[in-house]
Amino acid sequence: MIIIYTTNWCASCIYAKKLFEELNLEYQEINIEEENISRNQLEQLTSGYSVPQIIINKKSIGGYDQLLYLHQSNKLKELLNEK
Repeated sequence: MIIIYTTNWCASCIYAKKLFEELNLEYQEINIEEENISRNQLEQLTSGYSVPQIIINKKSIGGYDQLLYLHQSNKLKELLNEK
C-alpha cells in the first residue's frame, strides 16, 4: 500500500504521482492542505516535515528524491513486495 502526503502547489508531489502512474502503482493521496494537517502533524505521521512524504507498506521512505533513488536502484520493487 502506498500513501503520499501532498499539497496543491508541490512540483515534487506531481512528479512522484506521475512516476507511480507510469509504473501502474495505485496510491492513496492525502492533501495536507485540504485535510488541514499541519507540518508538525505531518512530521508526527511520517517523520518528515516537507512534501511529498511517501509511505510504502507502512514504511516512511521520505520524498520524491528518495522515491526516485529506490526506483533507479531497482529497490522499489523489493520494498513493494514486503509485507
